[in-house]
Amino acid sequence: MFDVAIIGAGAAGMMCAAVAGQRGLRVVLIDHAERLAEKIRISGGGRCNFTNTGTGPANFLSENPHFCRSALAGYTPRDFLELLRRHRVSWHEKHRGQLFCDDSSESIISMLRAECEAGRVQWRMPCAVSEIARSADQGFELRTDRHGVLRAAKLVLATGGMAIPQLGATDYALKVARQFGLKVIEPRPALVPLTFDAAQWAPFAALSGVALEAGVRSGRGEFLEDVLFTHRGLSGPGILQISSYWNPGEPVSLDLASGRDLAHELIQAKSGGRQQLGTALAALWPRRLAEQWLHGLVDPRGQPLAGARLADIPDKTLRALAQGIHAWTLVPTGTAGYKKAEVMRGGVDTRGLDQKSMQARAVPGLHFIGEAVDVTGWLGGYNFQWAWASGVACGRAL
Repeated sequence: MFDVAIIGAGAAGMMCAAVAGQRGLRVVLIDHAERLAEKIRISGGGRCNFTNTGTGPANFLSENPHFCRSALAGYTPRDFLELLRRHRVSWHEKHRGQLFCDDSSESIISMLRAECEAGRVQWRMPCAVSEIARSADQGFELRTDRHGVLRAAKLVLATGGMAIPQLGATDYALKVARQFGLKVIEPRPALVPLTFDAAQWAPFAALSGVALEAGVRSGRGEFLEDVLFTHRGLSGPGILQISSYWNPGEPVSLDLASGRDLAHELIQAKSGGRQQLGTALAALWPRRLAEQWLHGLVDPRGQPLAGARLADIPDKTLRALAQGIHAWTLVPTGTAGYKKAEVMRGGVDTRGLDQKSMQARAVPGLHFIGEAVDVTGWLGGYNFQWAWASGVACGRAL
């Protein structure tokens, strides 16, 4: 018999367990994986982008956008940095507030494990929970594959979302939510590459590996980040960011010369020179992209634009070319799916949860934290900060 059972020993689960255990509760932490915290281990190229100094509610998507405010205010990036200081974990800022370990992600895992040990948290791992039921005293009974029936007064679901199933990710938390009558916002891959129809993308498939900074827009999202061409479509930070805002059937618009007045620059370059358009464009862009963009385009006389002299091209033609580059609009056919996604969008509907405790309003004692709930952060450490903040809020409330 435990005070609290937490299913999911990832970022949110371990943080919640440590806080609850150090406050005197008898906590059991359960996970089906053989190895602890694989998602932390691989994150940030093995150095774990563990938070972002600029974290605020505006960096998160949710059907209930104000829900995250309380937890984020209650446990900030500065609070997590203090925890790192106590455990002598060194870190550095990469850019735009993104913080990484100097050594490896193992530093974060070891720190969280030590915090759990300080709270005398009991581990059941690997251990799968096959059935959850209410007990006669309104607690919970968990039937497991290796440890029989575990009983707890309160239950926390911290099993994350469906992103990266190859590491064991599942929709377990969503199934439990539905079992107890809670609503679920439709889950979808997020922070994920976008794909296009093979025939539509054929002219650009050869550009795989080409990257450049671009303005990217879709729906209510707008970012200025690097974009990467791939064999199947587009990736890179700008595309991963906008994928969280993109909905099937909607267009994505890219400004491939963001911050410049391309028409003005090309028209200005016309005077007093024999420079070709292809050469001028290659000076602004990766050469492969410039060559492919002009391939098949002709001037008003039917001559190929790529080899035409700038001086011979009408201003109107250059303005039209620039407009197409500043507002390249195309409709993705889909995403690269959960295997390539960094997180899941959607999850347990937060309108059914208490924002201070993460408890289900209709099911006293049942809590959901981390990626399992409908709070999805931007790329750059925000989702880890939500894991820490929601875990701490729940742990304190327990």
